[in-house]
Amino acid sequence: MKQTTPAAMPPCFERWCQRFDGVWTHKAQKREFRNYIGGLLGESERKNLSQIANNAVGVTYHRLHHFLTEAPWSSTALNERRLEVMSQCSQTRISKGFALIVDDSGHRKSGNFTDGVGRQYIGEIGKTDNGIVVVTTHLYDGKKSLPLDLELYQHASSLAFGRKDPGFKKKPQLAIELIERSLNRGYRPGIVIVDAGYGNNTGFLLELEKRSLKYLGGLAKNRKVRWKSSLNQRIENRLDQLAGALPDEAFTPVPLNLDKPKTLWVSTVEVELSQMEGTRTIAIVMNASTFNCASDIDYLITNIDRDLATAEWIVTTYAQRNWVEVFYREAKGWLGLKEYQVRDASSLLRHFMLVFCAYTFILWHTLTGGLRRRWANKPLNTFAEALEAFRTAMSYRFFKWLHQNQDVFFAYKKALGFIWA
Repeated sequence: MKQTTPAAMPPCFERWCQRFDGVWTHKAQKREFRNYIGGLLGESERKNLSQIANNAVGVTYHRLHHFLTEAPWSSTALNERRLEVMSQCSQTRISKGFALIVDDSGHRKSGNFTDGVGRQYIGEIGKTDNGIVVVTTHLYDGKKSLPLDLELYQHASSLAFGRKDPGFKKKPQLAIELIERSLNRGYRPGIVIVDAGYGNNTGFLLELEKRSLKYLGGLAKNRKVRWKSSLNQRIENRLDQLAGALPDEAFTPVPLNLDKPKTLWVSTVEVELSQMEGTRTIAIVMNASTFNCASDIDYLITNIDRDLATAEWIVTTYAQRNWVEVFYREAKGWLGLKEYQVRDASSLLRHFMLVFCAYTFILWHTLTGGLRRRWANKPLNTFAEALEAFRTAMSYRFFKWLHQNQDVFFAYKKALGFIWA
């Protein structure tokens, strides 16, 4: 049921929101935080300010809008508190040696009045279009997938002085700043996983090595490397030329158990790259046993020790990057990550952090088992199932409230121009 009311939210929601009360300086902020998170978790088809307000009895648009755009609070402080909440429970605490996934995600946005908007590559549609892109760091530790930090990428065309503007930062630069935030918290990853947009940036990889971080990242097929042939000759070639020159027996089959099990063929080679001292391990990952038959080929680089960077380790570790894609789908599809009615960067970041909080609420209660014990008689194996369990709790509480407050609901419907009779 789309309609909700703050007066009838499940007790577990209020107990969890109380953990954030120290972030707020006014009762109004505490109230609108609960209203906004409740709206994001509700069953409204759209999760913008108007729909959140219209579908909740006792919630008003102008108060929500003020909370998101004008109220004096810090999205950074809210995010730090969110991560502190996760660290307070043994079931949700971040494990050592986790994978830190760096990625960016975009969505279409018409017009040019919203901060950061510009004509750029949008991953979810697979082409260049007018839109907004955010850079995120994401955690996966074998048990849980958790967003850590996010920053808005300010496209050069959205800034007064373009690339020369003081506010312009390239995506790899933003990514390093986000990684630094994790390190400053004491979150030291076992591996940093990146796609070719970051792995192909030598400066980015050197910044990781400067911080003594291990990484596994994508490379472009036209990246030139130096390697020794079987005849001990020193050769410089593009990666795709290197892959084509390798014998078929150089590739090892590795089964990968995902939603749809598949087998990949992997070959690892020690190479030298320009601007980088020493050698790095390059992996060529194909979806067929021979180069000529492969329709999908990935080129990866890692600074993990050669003995540890086996074909199986590379494939299974890089597959963990899929968890950030899963998060984006869930946050956009269920929690309205790309649905907002604000234009300035500060308000955009506030919306994104509130979505992070809504996502973390479901994750926290899934890991601690509360939703499963009270509102489900089956395992909650996916985010969608856990969210539906909480929505069941919301509906149950709302129906009980409606039975006792029909006059309030009549007035709410009347204010929207409808008759409940």
